[in-house]
Amino acid sequence: MEFCDECGSMMKTENGTWICGSCGYEKARDEGSEKGMVTTTGQEETEIVDISDAEDSGRPTTTAQCPQCDNDRAYWYMQQIRAADESETRFFVCTECEHKWREDDH
Repeated sequence: MEFCDECGSMMKTENGTWICGSCGYEKARDEGSEKGMVTTTGQEETEIVDISDAEDSGRPTTTAQCPQCDNDRAYWYMQQIRAADESETRFFVCTECEHKWREDDH
């Protein structure tokens, strides 16, 4: 990928030349520097591992007292539930009974 020296827009190749679609700036392609560019073409497929049946679902655990069964371990995750300028809310899920609660619940 190459960016325009004049306006910073992404450039496209056409007949051995980089051309900016925004301002029309052109520059010759340099095969030497293009060898270091990474493309998705020809990359090996990445193996996707399904952890949906994993015991902890890949979530971190912490010490937290479950209000339902008094277990002292819980999985936790953060989620944005209010406006973007508000902080995220931390949710806990009990490792024993799977009861779910928020950090601010009492």
